[in-house]
Amino acid sequence: MRDFFKYLFASMLGFFLSIAIIFLILFVIIVGAISSIDDDKSVTVANNSVLFLNLDQAITERTPKNPFGNLPIVGGGEKDGIGLNDLLKSIKRAKTDDNIKCIYLNVSSPNAGFATMREVRNALIDFKKSHKKIIAYSEVYTQGAYYLASAADKIYLNPEGALEFKGFSSELTFFKGTLEKAGVEMQVIRVGNYKSAVEPFILDKMSDYNRKQVTAYVGGLYNTFLTDIAQTRDVLKDSLYTIADNYKVRTPEDAVNFKLVDALKYKDQILEELKGISGRTRDENVRTVSINDYIKNNEDTGTGKDKIAVIYANGEISGGEGNDNQIGSERISRAIRKARLDDDIKAVVLRVNSPGGSALASDVIWREIVLTKKEKPVIASFGDVAASGGYYIGCAADSIFVQPNTITGSIGVFGIIPNFQNLMTNKLGITFDGVKTGKYADIMATNRPMTEGERFIIQNELNRIYSGFVSRVADGRKKSKAYIDSIGGGHVWIGTDAVQIGLADRIGSFNDAIKAAAKKARLKDYKIVEYPDVVDPLKSLVNEGTEKIKTYYAKQELGDNYMIYQQIKKVMSSSGIQVRMPFEAVIR
Repeated sequence: MRDFFKYLFASMLGFFLSIAIIFLILFVIIVGAISSIDDDKSVTVANNSVLFLNLDQAITERTPKNPFGNLPIVGGGEKDGIGLNDLLKSIKRAKTDDNIKCIYLNVSSPNAGFATMREVRNALIDFKKSHKKIIAYSEVYTQGAYYLASAADKIYLNPEGALEFKGFSSELTFFKGTLEKAGVEMQVIRVGNYKSAVEPFILDKMSDYNRKQVTAYVGGLYNTFLTDIAQTRDVLKDSLYTIADNYKVRTPEDAVNFKLVDALKYKDQILEELKGISGRTRDENVRTVSINDYIKNNEDTGTGKDKIAVIYANGEISGGEGNDNQIGSERISRAIRKARLDDDIKAVVLRVNSPGGSALASDVIWREIVLTKKEKPVIASFGDVAASGGYYIGCAADSIFVQPNTITGSIGVFGIIPNFQNLMTNKLGITFDGVKTGKYADIMATNRPMTEGERFIIQNELNRIYSGFVSRVADGRKKSKAYIDSIGGGHVWIGTDAVQIGLADRIGSFNDAIKAAAKKARLKDYKIVEYPDVVDPLKSLVNEGTEKIKTYYAKQELGDNYMIYQQIKKVMSSSGIQVRMPFEAVIR
């Protein structure tokens, strides 16, 4: 009888738990649906309003849709950010919006790459042509924040605040010592002396080749940074270099004395100034509309039957479907194919922001671009990074647009096969034994060292893939294989250098690429359509919920060290031959 009641109560508990879980899921779906409806509502912009531009949020390629953002679940409440597409469109619209009198720019530590920040910065500079003012204020400016703020008419700093202006530094993390202590050997095969993604696992410092390209990469970013600031702040570039090199900005007063900011003010003083600019009296409050609300009023671009398709390829490249932050070869190639077969779409813009990934998946996407190029113009626009596989998928385009601080190139391949034998046998006491029907039946085994024959086979496969990569670039760029090989070898190039050596065609913005596509297709009136469709938030929650929970807690526990964990995990989970960025440097 006791067992009967035990099983009865267990069954009842399971039943009620199941009911509770189903109820929670239904609750999430209902609230999410309500939130989605609310998010789609347009926003009324009052007369004499100030557009509040908070740029501390993540600036992604497209605005994420997260109806669960305010729900008490893991991942809920996180800031998803704003899409560059919506941000640029909104700043352009505000330029002619009579209800918007000025922009109040607030930024301390932006979450975006330098090429993305340059797109935003140039949009702000264009906004000023309307003779409307931009006021920037912050208690703290990092260098990235100051780069954005330097586009403003007036830059203000809190009297007790701080402005960082010290030059760029790059730091790489090396794991060789840790792996040796753990008894793990990373067996590396690569093509290209500059293909240094493998170096953190086999060296304890940068190779001479990598140091050379990192020096050029960081120097190129810094040159654009100083040049742009010099133009808008009317300060000599050499003077800015000297100020940073000698760390002369140590107090808020120093920032004023060296003309990096216009004055030191408190928030209440900024609000009073905004009242005056926007036509409000001292007794009235400032009317503001946030950029996240203002983008809700964005309308479809253009009219008419003809269309230009913008295809977003964002994140690392892998096989399968991927998502909005990972390029899945199936999802992206399907989107390209859909655009090619649609007679109303007259041109395609491929927007790439990717450090690369799977060589096979990159080739699958490349093939669709080649087929589409035969039917209609294809223009590539590279964002913060379009390197290795990211360059592979765009090299066949009719024209390639980059920002001066875009990272691109990295034409090379590599493979890593870990050997855990020492860890398993000598440290954990685990041994392996088995049978095989052929000499190479276990060629990718990770419980023993590679043989010379296996290394020879894998190296030949990498050579074949590299030769194909070089051929595709040579065909797309109309250069000889020998020339592409001479600038390949995994070498990373900054955007300005990429144009000079022929890997890209023009320095230009995302919108410049769209205009070029319209011109090549001979279009005057057209609509912009975006592919692939944004991943449904509910579907994403169901499919990726477990991974999001793991990521959430890993970030909570590891903090700044999460990036190190991510690097190790990335290499251990990579399969097949990789065409990936040769390094992941932290720029400070």
